[in-house]
Amino acid sequence: MKTLFLIRHAKSSWDEPKLTDRQRPLAARGKRDARRLGKRLAKRYRRPDLMVSSPAVRALKTARLVNRKLDCQLIAVDARLYACKSSDLLRVIHQLDERHKRVMLFGHNPELSALARRFSDEIQHLPTCAAARFKFDTSSWTAVGRATLVAVALHCPERIRGSGGRSGHRIDGGGRKRR
Repeated sequence: MKTLFLIRHAKSSWDEPKLTDRQRPLAARGKRDARRLGKRLAKRYRRPDLMVSSPAVRALKTARLVNRKLDCQLIAVDARLYACKSSDLLRVIHQLDERHKRVMLFGHNPELSALARRFSDEIQHLPTCAAARFKFDTSSWTAVGRATLVAVALHCPERIRGSGGRSGHRIDGGGRKRR
């Protein structure tokens, strides 16, 4: 089995208009949401073997804040995750080291939402700081996208902030949503 998380960066700040797109930091809400998401993922899932982030400041900071609770030993930065297409993301996934069973990608829209939709029609959009988890029945990253999708889960920051503990839904192999 291979488990892939697609995580959109948390809410960014637009307070400094002179910064380039890559330099934009997280807003205060984004920092809070990223810490909450890390806590939620740490409670529900095993630690990832690898985190891969876009080089944009907001994506890398999101990865680092989420990782405070997950304690992943490796956060890699990959420029291919910035300003790309969903097909480029899939190529990155297909090139992952097979030793890794659980990987988190931190990046941007529209490509993350497009890739999530490609994997499951149950996910239409990833808001900021959302995490989509996909579990594939395969032992090879090169089969991701073609292999049987065993489970899907979507964690959104609005649900984490205001749910009293519930943070999204899971979808089993039959496409049914479960709380």
